[in-house]
Amino acid sequence: MIETIAAHPHVFWLSLGGLLLAAEMLGGNGYLLWSGVAAVVTGLLVWLLPFGWEWQGVLFAALTLIAAWLWWRWLSRQVRAQKPVDAALNQRGVQLIGKRFILDTTLVNGRGHVQVGDSSWPVVSEDDLIAGTRIEVIAVEGITLRVKAC
Repeated sequence: MIETIAAHPHVFWLSLGGLLLAAEMLGGNGYLLWSGVAAVVTGLLVWLLPFGWEWQGVLFAALTLIAAWLWWRWLSRQVRAQKPVDAALNQRGVQLIGKRFILDTTLVNGRGHVQVGDSSWPVVSEDDLIAGTRIEVIAVEGITLRVKAC
């Protein structure tokens, strides 16, 4: 077996690359991808230009490091280019700021409720507003919407 590998080292590197890539498909974390690519490239280079086993190992290690570094660099640029996460994500009250609704009931002492979708939200206003008034949400205080007539 060792004689066969010594006589055809490119077969070893191509086989190792294939095994690493197949193992990557089973795991899917990206750890083995670049080692597998480096092994395949090493196998192709050894097939074209025969190297000693020492240089094959150095070439494989260098290609693995270079490929992983290039991937890290590309990935960090992609992360920086992404839009930042919306601060209002999963905060329904904050998402309502600037939205307009129609009051269902008259506000008494500046307090009441408004129907938003399938839920009723408590509202507070500086003025007593009558039912049917068009309102705009200007702030959220806990679970209470601060509104003004618009």
